Amino acid sequence: MITPQFDAGSGFPTLLRKEVLRFWKVGLQTIVAPLVTVLLYLAVFAQVLEGRLQVYGTIPYTTFLVPGLIMMSILQNAFSNPSSSLIQSRITGNLVFMLLPPLSHREIFWAYVLAAVLRGLIVGLCVGLVAMAFVDLPLARPLWMVIFAVLACGIMAVLGLLAGLVSEKFDQLAAFQNFLIMPATFLSGVFFSIHTLPPFWQSVSHWNPIFYTIDGFRYGFFAQSDVSPWHSLGVTAGVFAVLSALTLRLMARGYKLRY
Repeated sequence: MITPQFDAGSGFPTLLRKEVLRFWKVGLQTIVAPLVTVLLYLAVFAQVLEGRLQVYGTIPYTTFLVPGLIMMSILQNAFSNPSSSLIQSRITGNLVFMLLPPLSHREIFWAYVLAAVLRGLIVGLCVGLVAMAFVDLPLARPLWMVIFAVLACGIMAVLGLLAGLVSEKFDQLAAFQNFLIMPATFLSGVFFSIHTLPPFWQSVSHWNPIFYTIDGFRYGFFAQSDVSPWHSLGVTAGVFAVLSALTLRLMARGYKLRY
């Protein structure tokens, strides 16, 4: 079994560096743009709902909203990194240059996933620092916050890699984003506590794995959540493991990589 090699002469760190530089070189688009989006959300909701609504009894709505916005930025950016990279490589015809070196499917998998996790965490950190300049945000359980941020990045990175594998054109990738990722994100508790929903929609939310990443992440700030953080941890870790196993299986077969 070939395992990732971290020495300077192996292909794994080279591919990882390439994927990191890919988003770092266009930081205005990949890092600054999500900050602007979050500021717009905060400006709108602060004007409309601040002082009129509290969550968990004592938390102002804008304060409650910020962790959800941070996690939404993390999820979207972690998904975008591997999915856009793979589809661009396929369309431009340079995917073969990744397959020619003696890289195992595990090394390719972890290079894409780790780069996506790094992008998601950088964006999340930047969004959080900017938001804290406008909102008094507590950090009751910082370790839980970090754990769920990393797991959320991992889940969306693997989903992005999977979407990049199965998509052959940008419109197929866009369909994946518009009809799966975006609805699952917006209906996962970014803007609301699921306890405010009717019973039917509460039940639906419990089948959405992204809900558990956001709820667990929010627990790291307020030490309060809609479900037990241990339950959320088990669900998110399980989803990451299942998606990783599926994607690694497809990559081992060379699914849509070797024609």
